[in-house]
Amino acid sequence: MPRRELELLAPARDAEIGIEALNHGADAVYIGGPAFGARDKAGNALADLERLAKHAHRYGARIFLTLNTILRDDELEGARRLAWDAWNIGIDALIVQDMGLLELDLPPLQLHASTQTDIRTPEKARFLQDAGFSQMVLARELTRSQIEAIAAEVRQATLEFFVHGALCVAYSGQCFISHAHTGRSANRGNCSQECRLPYTVTDAAGRIVAHDKHVLSLKDNDQSANLAALVDAGIRSFKIEGRYKDMGTVKNVTAHYRQLLDALLEQRPELARASSGRCRYTFRPDPARNFNRGGTDYFVNGRQDDIGAFDTPKHAGLALGHVTKTTREHFEIELDDAAEALHNGDALTWVDLQGELQGVPVNVATPLGGRAWRVEPNAEMAALKDLRRGTAISRNRDMAWERLLAKKSAERRIGVDLVWSVTAGGFALDAIDEDGHHARAEASHAHEPARDAGRADAGLREQLGKLGATIFEVRSITLPQRSLFVPAAVANGLRREAIESLEAARAAALARLPRALPVQPPAPYPDDTLSYLANVYNGKAAAFYAKHGVKVVAAAYESHEELGEVSLMITKHCVRYSLSLCPRQAKGVIGVQGTLRAEPLTLLHGNDRLTLRFDCKPCEMHVVGRMRKNVLRDAAREAAAAPIRFYRTRPAP
Repeated sequence: MPRRELELLAPARDAEIGIEALNHGADAVYIGGPAFGARDKAGNALADLERLAKHAHRYGARIFLTLNTILRDDELEGARRLAWDAWNIGIDALIVQDMGLLELDLPPLQLHASTQTDIRTPEKARFLQDAGFSQMVLARELTRSQIEAIAAEVRQATLEFFVHGALCVAYSGQCFISHAHTGRSANRGNCSQECRLPYTVTDAAGRIVAHDKHVLSLKDNDQSANLAALVDAGIRSFKIEGRYKDMGTVKNVTAHYRQLLDALLEQRPELARASSGRCRYTFRPDPARNFNRGGTDYFVNGRQDDIGAFDTPKHAGLALGHVTKTTREHFEIELDDAAEALHNGDALTWVDLQGELQGVPVNVATPLGGRAWRVEPNAEMAALKDLRRGTAISRNRDMAWERLLAKKSAERRIGVDLVWSVTAGGFALDAIDEDGHHARAEASHAHEPARDAGRADAGLREQLGKLGATIFEVRSITLPQRSLFVPAAVANGLRREAIESLEAARAAALARLPRALPVQPPAPYPDDTLSYLANVYNGKAAAFYAKHGVKVVAAAYESHEELGEVSLMITKHCVRYSLSLCPRQAKGVIGVQGTLRAEPLTLLHGNDRLTLRFDCKPCEMHVVGRMRKNVLRDAAREAAAAPIRFYRTRPAP
């Protein structure tokens, strides 16, 4: 029985970051192309993607292209051409959201269902598998038992799950606040992150429940402690969020999860890596040292009390120490026992008396002896709000750490066994890598007895072991019992030839991922009616759903068919619960106004007004609002100026 592979999937903003993600242990990298990716500022040229794919394939790793926005009718042909370009340069799979793509003439690339397809139920997951998806990214909000239920229904497709990074507060693909307020669509890769803004929360009577709190901002996802449980639940691809993340963050977080998964693989012989090679690092991975809002495992182990980053959506950093003295020009800090030395250019943070995060870069850091430091800030002391003696200080930028990760910080090598033998007319070298690939090089040369057998064998081992410029490292070298004189040039020539042939053998053996075929006749979609929440933005997507039995398909929110007050966000996060106002939390508790009930709340930010409605049976929150008038006006002007026809509601033929 073949071992089940586990895949570590890392993000890349560009090809250089993708190469380092692979060097630090990723089995696959997902990255945007020239267009149609759900991070519109993270696009890449095809030539760069081709270079990345070639590097990945040396290790048997894969590259997945994000083609995961919803598409207008006039964009479908461009998306189709991009899919074929991806095939031609060696991309291994497309991550997609828009079902209209499945109605096009696509290359035989694997299709992966984006998290934007909102996969929360076994029925939805089974449908996508039957429709031709080989891999699918499950909703971040799922519990272990819900993942297990999906895994029991989905037997062919690989289940993928986000294990680290920023959390969208809404079910992916179910958030329209950005488009309603700014005209920038999250489903088209241009989210304005309205969820990270501060809001004042008021109750039905207009009383303030929370003032200027980031009540829709969540902590960052961290499933470090749950990897074994997720494997048992059925997850096989572990995805790191972050196609806007910098090089250092991708290196650090990828290395962190590579080490965790390698430890798990050591304990579980029935599991296997999805690519080749082992990594060595020049640093100790620690995700807390890069940008983060604090960690949460979200809903994997059930609803938690502390998933929110309500005070600030910024990175506070690691605890450093406390202020011992302030003057007009500088302040002094006593470092905590675990804190490392300060450096010029570090950035320090603290919380002011209103609970807001403040910060300042260090201009000059001077040691005063012991754990004491003087800090000359890159700002006037008078401008540093509420910085005074006793203030706790954290560090959210460590220049020594950044300099460490700016250099080469990992190498990834594939183990190889070398066998030297004597042939009738000379010598031969066989190279067998850790995956069983084999190459042989031979050379003609006279057989001359070695004057000093021990010295000759040691010299030959030294020449054969020189693999430093390759992707390989020696696991073992086997020499014959009969020691002969071998010139260094002969040994080096055979080593180079054998290793080059081994790389060629690996490349020839790397098969392209097979495209899954949809079942016939077409599997019925779980529902026969779709609202704007299905994000159908083109006629091909409508035809896809009609083919699968859907009778009525509404247009996507971006088509501006839904002009009234609607749910602009649907989320498992509950503001009532996080503020300890949930009726389930307060069951039996009688307050001034009587027993608490799940009445609507209101969010206020400037002129924006959103209503929070609570659907307590599935334990979900709806953020309800209207599209801004200026967004509607701008959309009307765009529609009048451009020959764009949005899909309108139509019944199945």
